[in-house]
Amino acid sequence: MFWSRVEAGGDRAAQLIKAEGRWRELAWSRVGETVRELALGLLALGRRPGEAVALLSRSRAEWVQADFAILSTGCLTVPIYPSYTPGQIAYIVNDSAARTLIVEDAAQLAKALEVRDRMPGLAGLVVIESGEAHAPPILTWAELRRLGRAHAGALKASLADRVASIAAEDVATIVYTSGTTGEPKGVVQTHQNHMAALAAVARIPGIEPGDVHLLFLPLAHAFARLEAFIGVHRGLVTAFAESLDRVADNLKEVRPHFIFAVPRVFEKVHAKILGDVAAGPAAKRRVFRWALGVGTRASRLEQARRPLPRRLALQRRLAHRLVFSKLHAALGGRLRFAVSGGAPLPREIAEFFHAAGVLIVEGYGLTETCPALTFNRIDHFKFGSVGQPLPGVELRIAADGEILARGPNVATRGYWKQPAATAEAFGADGWFRTGDIGRIDEEGFVYITDRKKDLIVTSGGINVAPQLVENMLRADPFISQAMVYGDRRPYPVALLTLDPQAVVSFARDEGILVADHPQLVRHPKVLDRVARIVQATNAELQSYARVKKFAVLPVELSEEAGEITPTQKVKRRIVAEKYRDVLESLYRA
Repeated sequence: MFWSRVEAGGDRAAQLIKAEGRWRELAWSRVGETVRELALGLLALGRRPGEAVALLSRSRAEWVQADFAILSTGCLTVPIYPSYTPGQIAYIVNDSAARTLIVEDAAQLAKALEVRDRMPGLAGLVVIESGEAHAPPILTWAELRRLGRAHAGALKASLADRVASIAAEDVATIVYTSGTTGEPKGVVQTHQNHMAALAAVARIPGIEPGDVHLLFLPLAHAFARLEAFIGVHRGLVTAFAESLDRVADNLKEVRPHFIFAVPRVFEKVHAKILGDVAAGPAAKRRVFRWALGVGTRASRLEQARRPLPRRLALQRRLAHRLVFSKLHAALGGRLRFAVSGGAPLPREIAEFFHAAGVLIVEGYGLTETCPALTFNRIDHFKFGSVGQPLPGVELRIAADGEILARGPNVATRGYWKQPAATAEAFGADGWFRTGDIGRIDEEGFVYITDRKKDLIVTSGGINVAPQLVENMLRADPFISQAMVYGDRRPYPVALLTLDPQAVVSFARDEGILVADHPQLVRHPKVLDRVARIVQATNAELQSYARVKKFAVLPVELSEEAGEITPTQKVKRRIVAEKYRDVLESLYRA
C-alpha cells in the first residue's frame, strides 16, 4: 500500500510540517526517499524479518516515516506512549523482544537510558530529534539515514525482497493496551487486519483523495494510527499538529477537511463557547439562544432525513452568519465533518455541534479490531449511537448483552504471549468478546449501554485500570476501601473509606477529641492525611490515571448493604448509583 502510494503520488503533497514558523510540504516522493533510507539503515543494523522495533514518540511526521520503514523491512512496529514511565517502557521492550528502540528526543532518551540495564535484548537506540552526537549503539535520525544511504548499493535488493516477501497474514505490529491488572497486553495485528479495516472505511463516503486532515492524537493509540493509515490509503495530505496546545492555531492554518478527535476535545470547545456566551452582554446571549434554537430545529429535520422548510433554511443561514460562522472559522472554515472515537461521545455534545452546523460522526471499536467495528455515515447517522457495522464486520449480542464481533479486521492472533487471555477474549467460536454491553436497533445502529469490563475509558479516550489505582491507595493502612470512578468522564475520582482503628489511632496522636467515626472522617486533619496518600499515589501514576478529587464516605462499604461481594470486591454499579450525588459533586467546579 505505502510504496504503491509513493509511486502514484509522485510530487503531490503527502505531509505538512510546521518548522520555523511556516508550514512545509513534503511530497510523496520525498517521504518515500526518507522511508527507504531508514529501512536500509535498519537492515544495515542487522534487523531481521519478524523482529520488533519499538517507537517512543509523540505524533509527528517522523513517527509515520519510521512506522513504514519498520514494516518495509518485515519487522514489527511496537508503539509506546510518550507519557509512559521508564518502567513501563522497559516492560514493553522486553515483552515484545524489541531489538531497536526509536525515541523522539533527549527527554525520551533519558527515560530509556534510565532502564537500559533492564533491557538486555535491546541492541541499540535511535534519537529522532537530537542536538548532540551520541556514541554507538545510540544513533541520531540523520545517522540512521546516512547509514542507509551508505549501504544502499549492497542492500537495496534485499529491501526489495523484504517488501515483496511480506504476506498478508504476517504480523505487522504489536499494540499494547491497558488491562485491569496494570500490565498492558500486546495485541497482535497482521497486515491483513489493517488492510481489511482500510478497505471497509474506504467504502464510507466523505473522504476524497487530496483532502487535508490535521493529526494530533497520539499515534501509539490505534485510533490515530488508523487515521495515519487512511492518509496513505486514500492519498490524503496529513498535517501534523505542532502540539496539543497549538491545535487551535493549527486548525486555522491548515484548514482541514476533516479531523479525528476524542470526546474531550469537543467537550472543551463546547464548554468554552458556553462560557464566552454567559460572560457576554444580554443581547449576545439572546441572539445565541435564538441561533441555537434555529439550528436545533434544522438538526432534528436532518436527522430524520427530511427537507428544511424555506423559512427555516433562511433562518439557518442568518444564524450561521451572525453566530456560528465564528466556530467554523476557528475550525479552519472548510471542515466537512469530524470523527469522534476512543471513548463515548455525549449525545448532547453531538447535537449541539450539529445545531451549529458541524457534524460529528461517532464510531466504535477496540485495539483488538484495528480499531473499528462501527461507524456513523455522514449521510446516515443517529446521535447517541456508534453507527452501523463496517462492511465485512458482523456483530451480535450475547445472552448477557455483551457485543460480540467477527470480521477480517479482528486481530484473531490475540494477545502476545498470553494464550489464556487470548482464549478468553476470542474463544473457539470465532467471535471476539468486546467486553461492552449494547443493543442493535432495527436499522442496525449500535448503542453502547454499559461496560462489562471494569476498565475505565475517560472522555479523553484514555484507558485507566481502576483496580491498579485502588490497590495502590489501599496499600496505605489508613485506607480500607477504594473505588475509582471516571468512565466517560474527564478525569478519575475516588470514593474512599477509612480503617476505623487507624483513624482512632491517628486522632489520638493528633489530639483530636471527636470520637464519632462519621464526624471524625470529615475532620480537616484526617482529610489532609488522606490527601497526602492520594498525592503520593498520584506521583507513581501517569497524569491521565491520577485521582483528581476524592470523597471520604462516612462508613465502610458492606456486604449487608449489597455494596461488596463475599470476596470483598466492590460492586461498582451499585456503589456508583448509591453515591451518585457525591460523585457528581466531584465533577462540579
